[in-house]
Amino acid sequence: MDRQFLKKITCQSPEDLSYISALISEGKIKLGEMKYLPKSKIFLLSIERFNKEDKKSKKKISSIIKFEHILSTKSKNFKFSDKEMILEILAIDLLKKDHNYEIILLFSNNRFITLNAEVVDVELTDQVKIDDKNN
Repeated sequence: MDRQFLKKITCQSPEDLSYISALISEGKIKLGEMKYLPKSKIFLLSIERFNKEDKKSKKKISSIIKFEHILSTKSKNFKFSDKEMILEILAIDLLKKDHNYEIILLFSNNRFITLNAEVVDVELTDQVKIDDKNN
């Protein structure tokens, strides 16, 4: 029996965050599938990414990334009225600022979202492998 195990990666340090950044680079995100929940201090996004863990595979994986302990968000060069806009994420960067962290989501076309966080607490959870006929 061929079983597929999907992964969940939790990160609570800058080193762990760089691993998640590498896995999601070149991933596609629909603008309407990003959500900031200020009362819960959570920022969520759904991403379609390549399976970089398996170098032989060109399959895509649908994943959810959850950022916790988020105090606020800032963005640049976004038109939030276009919920169907597809974004390509390039990397996630991290800066320590005073007693908090700035988690920076870098996108193509000089777009970015900055998450002001109390601590680094990020989770990447794979949902399903995508059956892409083009690959």
